[in-house]
Amino acid sequence: MFDIKNVIESIDDYLGKQTDFNTFTKNKLLRRAIEREIEIIGEATKRILNVDPHFKISNSREIIDTRNWISHGYDKVDETILWGIITFHLPKLLQEVNHYLNK
Repeated sequence: MFDIKNVIESIDDYLGKQTDFNTFTKNKLLRRAIEREIEIIGEATKRILNVDPHFKISNSREIIDTRNWISHGYDKVDETILWGIITFHLPKLLQEVNHYLNK
């Protein structure tokens, strides 16, 4: 869980407060860095579930599938979908992770 928290915080650092979708799409280095971080989130989720298959992580299957999509379908990665993950799903995942880490 700690790895997932660190990755989400790294993505927030990469983006800064001023980054918007247009900036994101124009910056290949930024996109690639975030793609890699999302792969790490998926791998960490997979490892957690391998240890405890009943561990509750919302959307765990989708998280792992996204990791596989980025890794194996790199030529089909959709920036709009990635931006949606960054803006809508990662903040929720961070809240969930923080909840588990603070228990």
